[in-house]
Amino acid sequence: MSKIKVAQVITRLDWCGAPDIYRILSAGLDPDAFDITLIAGPSVHPTKKTLEFLAEFQSRVRIIPGLKREIDLPADLSAFLSLWNIFRRERFDVVHTHTAKAGALGRLAARLSGVSVIVHTPHGHNLYGYFNQKMTRRIIMAESYLSTFTDKIIALTELEKRDYLKSKVAREDKVAVIYQGLELDKYACDWKDKVVLKRSFNINAGEDVIGMVGRLETVKGPGYFIEMAAKVISKFPKTKFIIAGEGSLRAALEEKTGRLGIRGNVIFAGWRDDIPEILSILDVLVMPSLNEAVGISAIEAQAEGVSVVASRVGGIPEIVQDRVTGLLVNPTDPDALAEAVAELISDKDKRVRMGRSGKLWVRGKFAAGEMIDKISSLYAELSNKKKYGIL
Repeated sequence: MSKIKVAQVITRLDWCGAPDIYRILSAGLDPDAFDITLIAGPSVHPTKKTLEFLAEFQSRVRIIPGLKREIDLPADLSAFLSLWNIFRRERFDVVHTHTAKAGALGRLAARLSGVSVIVHTPHGHNLYGYFNQKMTRRIIMAESYLSTFTDKIIALTELEKRDYLKSKVAREDKVAVIYQGLELDKYACDWKDKVVLKRSFNINAGEDVIGMVGRLETVKGPGYFIEMAAKVISKFPKTKFIIAGEGSLRAALEEKTGRLGIRGNVIFAGWRDDIPEILSILDVLVMPSLNEAVGISAIEAQAEGVSVVASRVGGIPEIVQDRVTGLLVNPTDPDALAEAVAELISDKDKRVRMGRSGKLWVRGKFAAGEMIDKISSLYAELSNKKKYGIL
């Protein structure tokens, strides 16, 4: 039986999130059943795992300089033509695109080059919360058109699927929910490593540590994290706060900590390649997002046995079980965030209990192997249906 030729397409392999799913899926697919080619735009901040992954798959990687997240018409046209040429030459059975820009250019190029099966994972969506109404309408129109020749859209949560159906972007039979899969065995740091890491941040062993992991951009709500921190510090002055991430708001956020008089309690760790280790020294992870398709750092934190405080937005209620593995609050409300964090600081038994529940919860739902098996089956099913003219 011949292998199924699959192209995985993404704009960039920076940071975590979508690149992790792309990496875990591509590395985990059975090499006896699938012949994988990796197509991506240039990356500036790949993780150590991603670099190792790209080195291992070096002969199968195609880097397209014009394939990037930002809108740039000359670069977009160049990327589209490059994708079209690769698809036409390589004759893939399946093209699987990841994220919005790669999904638009990749699916259109796949369609025009005659690719048999087209699959898309949005990794969240731009159907609301990101742009003004005019731009949002254009995005919905574009996604609706692209879905007409997309064989399957993989949503990462049930809410994401409902949003696609509500916006009439795709029919229900075109959307499959397959939860994010993580390498959960990597989330079990040694206590000695935790002590060393705390010391590297000048955090004493007995001090509570509250953290945020994510891009320092408006949609992630880092400003609300800073405001929450100031409120918590007024009650628990020895509490430390770590922000792991980079973004355009960093300078403004650092200035804000100075204005609020909490600079000595807040640590800007920058982009880190050791997120499991960072999460392991937290007492509480805070996710103050305004919109969040999944909330991968919440899955990771729970895998480490860390309780979570998060905004009740997007797919987060499917990831964090309110009052069981964490506490959910309304978005844009630093007072509610502070109250929830203070509740967990005050009650160690509660946060430890939530942490244990979270570890059990994610291991039963967000394992990498389960995600890989479901997507493998999807590729095979769609390929067979196209082969016999059923789809």
